[in-house]
Amino acid sequence: MKYSSSQSPGKIKFYLSRFKRKVWLISGMAIFLSLIGFIYSWLTPSIGSPIRLGLDFTGGTQIQIERRCIQDCNQINLAGLEDRLYSLNLSAEQGSIPPRLTGSRIQVLDEGKSISLRLPFLSASQSKVVVNSIEELVGPFDSGSISIDTIGPSLGKQLLKSSLVSLVAAFSGILIYISFRYDRKYALLALLALIHDVIIVCGIFSWLGVFLQIEIDSLFAVALLTISGYSVNDTVVVFDRIREKNKADITSSLTVDQVDQAVSITLTRTIFTSTTTLLPLIALIFFGGTTLFWFSVALALGVLIGSWSSIALAPSLLSFSNGKNDISLDPEQTTDKEVLGVE
Repeated sequence: MKYSSSQSPGKIKFYLSRFKRKVWLISGMAIFLSLIGFIYSWLTPSIGSPIRLGLDFTGGTQIQIERRCIQDCNQINLAGLEDRLYSLNLSAEQGSIPPRLTGSRIQVLDEGKSISLRLPFLSASQSKVVVNSIEELVGPFDSGSISIDTIGPSLGKQLLKSSLVSLVAAFSGILIYISFRYDRKYALLALLALIHDVIIVCGIFSWLGVFLQIEIDSLFAVALLTISGYSVNDTVVVFDRIREKNKADITSSLTVDQVDQAVSITLTRTIFTSTTTLLPLIALIFFGGTTLFWFSVALALGVLIGSWSSIALAPSLLSFSNGKNDISLDPEQTTDKEVLGVE
């Protein structure tokens, strides 16, 4: 696929080489903050992992209850609700010990119209006892809108393992394909840009888990896989244009000028593609409901960060890897207007 441009072959509209250290600083700070988020989340007793894992990965029971309110729902006494829940003694199922509810989490949603309970693994009868015990405090409930989701601990661990394996398999496949299509240097830089994108997205959700108690589920793993494909696709387009520039040039080695020209040509394409991808995601964020909200947020963040790494980080690292053969521009002979592409 070819992308036309009105630029003359030797004309450079955007000098990425002049800003590459700023690009590295921005990406480096984002990765550093993400790693700090992972460590802080891991050391938080209520989380105990780099990202707050949801029910899909840890196992347990989640009860979603809709309150029946004529107009505005009465304010919920969270302290009293927690005391009632923590003091509840559930009978043990055959061959198991009674579950302890002291580590349960309670969330009040939709201005008090619904309640979400995150509990250890409970049987159907135990879940019913929990619902009946709190109805006196926060009822009455709409019996047709009580949702109980239960995932066993072993199934949750298996799902987490499968998600990690799928990510590793996707990364490996991308590395092999780009190595075959281009060379090992391009493959390594594309993989570094991809890891950069995934780390930052996960880091943002790590901090969201610490401050807003946001949990990740299986949809988050799907979002990461989608982000991986989008990011690599964008990076490959830029690298392909760089390779074309290198082949068309008489110079045998890759130069900074060739990288800057390739980035300039693909810049508009990347902006347009990212914008058209973000528009439906923004619509999902505002109108897609609670189920797809954080999935859409993760995808939107991935598109933004992936565009940044494809158009700025990966090409700047490519020019760095060819530093000894670069034909650098003289800063004293290049005006700010030329750098920004102003005629």
